[in-house]
Amino acid sequence: MSTEPVRIRARDGGDFEAWLATPASGRGAGIIVLPEVYNANPWARSVGERLAAQGYVAIVPDLFWRQEPGAYLPYTPEGQARARALATAVDLPLFIEDLRACTDWLKKRADCTGAIGIVGFCFGGFLAWLGLSRHVVDAAVAYYATQLADHLDAAKTIDQPLMMHFGALDYRVPPELYDKVRASLAGKPNTATFWYEGADHGFNRDGYPPYHPEAAALAWQRTLAFLGQHLVGKGK
Repeated sequence: MSTEPVRIRARDGGDFEAWLATPASGRGAGIIVLPEVYNANPWARSVGERLAAQGYVAIVPDLFWRQEPGAYLPYTPEGQARARALATAVDLPLFIEDLRACTDWLKKRADCTGAIGIVGFCFGGFLAWLGLSRHVVDAAVAYYATQLADHLDAAKTIDQPLMMHFGALDYRVPPELYDKVRASLAGKPNTATFWYEGADHGFNRDGYPPYHPEAAALAWQRTLAFLGQHLVGKGK
């Protein structure tokens, strides 16, 4: 199984690339994979393939198409610097509209049930947090989301299922911020946060440091169970 490039029409005109992986079963709920700041590179596309193998129609959109289309970046210091600059330049309201375009595109497909979720990593985890707060999708999973300290208020409008994974060694989300995230979600049904001792930012990125196989396996198991509970059997 592999991904193939497709084009998605933006709501304000123009179109952007995404990478599509479809399930052998022929039909399933939709998943939007929101990548790390390195964008829809081969590792991010492999996540789409893994989700398709679990029965989902998965797409991995180009996060930076408005600044630099096709900037799929390597895990190098140069790639990181470029990725951070591109991420800083993202217009968040416009991105939310692009996320809605992804949802619309998936829902129009005959092989998609119409139930749509997000699995986001790093910068993509932050975008998943925002997207869920804007009610763009039905459920979301965020791995080691960044920028949460400046966007905790988004939790006020999150009322759909959310799962979040954090590494205890990740300086971007220290324990005090993790406690604030948990507090912001307190009392909300179908939300869960998990803390992985010994795991750092990027712990799910198999094949690249700082991959943590035990934390990654447990988080993935939890993610699949969550998506199955809240997306499978839903929609049309």
